[in-house]
Amino acid sequence: MSRPWDLILVGAGLANGLIAWRLKQRQPDLAMLMLEAGPHAGGNHTWSFHGSDLTPDQRDWLAPLVAHRWSGYDVRFPGLTRTLPGDYLSITSERFAAALADTLGDDLRTNASVEDVSPCSVTLADGERLEARAVVDGRGYRPSPHLTIGFQAFVGQQWRLAMPHGLVRPTLMDATVDQQGGYRFVYTLPLSPTELLIEDTHYVDSAGLDTDRARANLARYAEAQGWQRQALVREEQGSLPITLAGDFDAFQAPLASQPTSGLRAGLFHATTGYSLPAAAALADRIAERMPLEAPALSALIHRFADAQWREQRFFRMLNRMLFLAGQPDERFRVMQRFYGLDAGLIARFYAGQLKRADKLRILVGKPPVPVVEAARAVLKRTPRLDDFR
Repeated sequence: MSRPWDLILVGAGLANGLIAWRLKQRQPDLAMLMLEAGPHAGGNHTWSFHGSDLTPDQRDWLAPLVAHRWSGYDVRFPGLTRTLPGDYLSITSERFAAALADTLGDDLRTNASVEDVSPCSVTLADGERLEARAVVDGRGYRPSPHLTIGFQAFVGQQWRLAMPHGLVRPTLMDATVDQQGGYRFVYTLPLSPTELLIEDTHYVDSAGLDTDRARANLARYAEAQGWQRQALVREEQGSLPITLAGDFDAFQAPLASQPTSGLRAGLFHATTGYSLPAAAALADRIAERMPLEAPALSALIHRFADAQWREQRFFRMLNRMLFLAGQPDERFRVMQRFYGLDAGLIARFYAGQLKRADKLRILVGKPPVPVVEAARAVLKRTPRLDDFR
């Protein structure tokens, strides 16, 4: 039996990593242990966000983790090309892992496979048992029959080019590409004058994505842009959950007494799948209140997640229009219309802070999809919704 800890964080992904980072800033004497099954924290990811997604204080305490920052971003659709203002930032898993390793030292244990998690203990695969006042399970999204979910599935490749690409800011969505049976776009981050990350991204009904086809899509896209690819630096792939409907109380019930974080707690933007703003807000909330016993910490997280779920009702309705209304190859029209709206409204959308007037503005006017199908999707009266369950 090892010494008891104030807090054990299971999984060294984004959400638990930000909790650890913030706690070390606010409560450096807290006895905290982080366990990661992989060889290092953070896995193989790039987490991006808009500057306006966070408070000024959050931007300050996250700043050491940020690897790239740009001013403005572009979107492209068949009927719209636009540059939008505002900072856009990225955290790489490499920077994230190095920062956590330096900050936590021996209190970050990698290659630590976990056999069992409970609110106050963790059993490792080798039989070692660890105890804590509270344990937070942050091991990623858990499928549930109580949530109706689509996915934003992607394959991303980081390339070193033979010649400069000439880009000065990210392209968050280039939906001028062939839609291939659903909403598809290419996402591009210029990491240096001769290096970039390009992602083939699809809004799909299930988490699966044909990896070989996505790689071929990226090769064709790079060729069409005139980029001379020299060396593949790395590849990442994943599927972000996009919520259409659900019973959140039933989703939470199986882990009612277990503190959770990130995607495992259902904390992500319903439409984009982005989880960093919610993760930063939860890290702040926990850092203010620790140390807590497991029941109190679990209650705090559940209240936070419940509030997030209620606030995102409007986004779930928009998702149903995107996934369920209109022909699959025409779904891009929903986002094309959205990106023609006021820049401030778009920023508040990403931050999950839409005003009542914003919601009305999004809905006013002729729908970009057939009216009857849009109404059925909004009211959950389309048989297509059953395909996701």
